Amino acid sequence: MQVYVLLVLCVLFWSANFVLGRFVAGAIEPWELAFFRWLGVFVVTLPFLLFHGKKIWTALKHHFWILALLSALGIAGFNTLLYIGLQYTTATNALLINSSIPIIILFLSFLILKTPISSRQIVGIVFSTFGVFFLLLKGDMQSIFSLRFNSGDLWVIASSLCWASYSVLVKFRPTALSSFEFFITTVSLGVIMLLPFYMAQDYSLEREVLILCNYAWVIAYVVLVTSILCYYLWHKGIAQIGADKTGQFTHLMPLFGSFLAYIFLDERLEWYHLGGIVFIFGGIYLCLRVKKVTAR
Repeated sequence: MQVYVLLVLCVLFWSANFVLGRFVAGAIEPWELAFFRWLGVFVVTLPFLLFHGKKIWTALKHHFWILALLSALGIAGFNTLLYIGLQYTTATNALLINSSIPIIILFLSFLILKTPISSRQIVGIVFSTFGVFFLLLKGDMQSIFSLRFNSGDLWVIASSLCWASYSVLVKFRPTALSSFEFFITTVSLGVIMLLPFYMAQDYSLEREVLILCNYAWVIAYVVLVTSILCYYLWHKGIAQIGADKTGQFTHLMPLFGSFLAYIFLDERLEWYHLGGIVFIFGGIYLCLRVKKVTAR
């Protein structure tokens, strides 16, 4: 039960990150936000990196390619592509696309890890996905035909594919590294990967200092909460209940987004929010019940 609570908190904090991404979309460019985020994590974890340097260097020599791949997907790729997509698409479109992550994880888990897919899991994902659509379309399912998609949606699709792939392939991370050692290793590689793209934007020093001063609280949140804390909680979930069941919790994001908008943006809670809650939680419950059924 504890891991479920931690995963709910993880998705809640990530939902706030989604809101922040939209909030700063016109002020901080995607490459800046992604680079500042992971550079901040690198600076915070640098003492630990130096302390565990020998062990990490050994792991890099023996497992460089899998560590580089996981870093490219989970650190350099996922959030950067999402931030780029949020510059061009609507929050509704992005959240609808994001709701495909549990389905992609389930499929990749079956394909790569040979994780069996039960009928209960399929029904659960259908229920929670319907709940996401019901919530975002405000109870009017026919309005899905009036949605307009654009180039930003392609970036969000790529982002979702990155995170789903990362969540499955993290199973192959070097066992010689602890979870935290693995995290700081991939962060270090991710910063190196992002650096040339960031430098290519040719931002002025004055602009970067101004952004860091004006949005220090945003940077602090994405560094300490959505990066360090949430990545720890997400990996804890994958380790304990598997990537397929952990991925199902991403369906809570639009639900939490609605409540955060109610609290911070004075938006109203409507009847369709209740309908979304019923379907989303019902779907997650069915997926989580699989473990109990197969364990008998």
